[in-house]
Amino acid sequence: MCQVDEEYNGQLEHRVTPRGCFKEYFIHKFRAMLGKNRVIFPGEKVLLAVSGGPASSSMLSQVQEGLSRDAPKKLRFVPGIIYIDEGGASGQSMEERERAVAQLESVFRATNYHYHIVHLEQVLSLPSSVLEAGSSATEKPQTGSSYKAAVDQFIQTRKNQHPDLSVENAQSHLSSLSMQEVEHGGTSPITPEQTQALQRLFASVRTLTAKEDLLHTLRQHLILHTARTQGYTKVMMGDSCSRLAIKLLSNISLGRGASLATDTGFSDPRYGDVVIVRPMRDYSSKEIAYYNRMFDIPSVFIPGLDTKAQDKASIQHLTESFVTKLQTDFPSTVSTIYRTSEKLHTACPPQNTNTQPSAKCLLCVCALDTKLEEFSAYQATLISEQLSQRRGPGPGFTPGTAAAPGLPPASSASQCCYSGGGQHQGCMTGEGGCCSSAKSTVDLKSLLCYSCRLTIKDMTAEDALPQYILSEAERRKRRSQMREEISEFLLDEEEDEAILRVNGSL
Repeated sequence: MCQVDEEYNGQLEHRVTPRGCFKEYFIHKFRAMLGKNRVIFPGEKVLLAVSGGPASSSMLSQVQEGLSRDAPKKLRFVPGIIYIDEGGASGQSMEERERAVAQLESVFRATNYHYHIVHLEQVLSLPSSVLEAGSSATEKPQTGSSYKAAVDQFIQTRKNQHPDLSVENAQSHLSSLSMQEVEHGGTSPITPEQTQALQRLFASVRTLTAKEDLLHTLRQHLILHTARTQGYTKVMMGDSCSRLAIKLLSNISLGRGASLATDTGFSDPRYGDVVIVRPMRDYSSKEIAYYNRMFDIPSVFIPGLDTKAQDKASIQHLTESFVTKLQTDFPSTVSTIYRTSEKLHTACPPQNTNTQPSAKCLLCVCALDTKLEEFSAYQATLISEQLSQRRGPGPGFTPGTAAAPGLPPASSASQCCYSGGGQHQGCMTGEGGCCSSAKSTVDLKSLLCYSCRLTIKDMTAEDALPQYILSEAERRKRRSQMREEISEFLLDEEEDEAILRVNGSL
């Protein structure tokens, strides 16, 4: 608590004034996070992902504060808002979903920012290009000199466009761009068939752990597609320090250790043309709750997949319960886990857009962690799994050998439906027979990282996945086969570099 000394009747007394000082501290922490990293450049369009919860609502309030005319140091980007309606996956009725959307729309209209209401059902009609990393040629180098040059260039451009404005007015002119001539985004209509298809997708997932992971992946795809189509280059997420600490431990349990640095860091550049930033990562959930309570920041509670679920219902929910209870007895738990996440870095350099798509996971677009050497813990896990699935040694099984990752047991080959006198002619033609379904499973799993493989493994019907995922998987499969066919005619990277050096010396 901050105390102000006042003289009263000749005596020095202390008066506690936490409200104003706490607000300045809260606002300064948000500005310091953006200023320290300098990822968002002046004039960029930034999409704020608002779920209606306390953290994202507080983030929206901080952006409003930074763009207001009374702010001493104004933010210089153009904001937009996106809300993903996930009621179709959590089993909410249409009336409940419309009621929640109406409450959030009233909050969004008060900001005068352009907003987008996107239903989760729209993920079924996404193009396959959403799974490809975009070009980052327009990305600016993140150095202090380049950032200062970008600020000066922005102010000079505004002065040229508006000669009657002073430098101070030019700096504040951007804050009003998003408040003038705004066309609020509407909600796209959804059909009952789309809702039923989405419900069939999540009904095909057996565990709540896999459902939450799949929901997070589809949500990211929708946000990414909206950002690209609407011209946003940055996306702000409202992940708090407490949420990132829970995410760190749960991702380790889910097998996402290779991508922890990008999943919990301030910036996530995996998509190339759209960068995800987390400016609320220094706030604890307790700080956010106090700030929202003291300054009447509106938030909307919307039930999700894990609402009213038991602690052991999923890995994510169990981790959240563990960290929350441990934080009650040991107040430094969250900060310790969070500070540990700040020290994480990827073992390999970040991949650029020239990286082959086959080197990235089909779903999460992270670097594949399954293409390891033959003698590794991952390969040993695969061999143990396949040996445990065998009912008995097949006729062609020899000790020390195992099938390729993801292949069915050898004994199942003799039970093919095509061997029944031609009664199932669709098996060998790829029209839904047993061999064709097994073949598609192999192709899909070979394009996924370890954690996404576990998610797909918990699905009873992979054909329930959105069509853009299946189409991109088939495209990558064909490209991989084509590359294998012409591999002997392709130059290796070392040979290619040698040719370039020789041409440069001529």
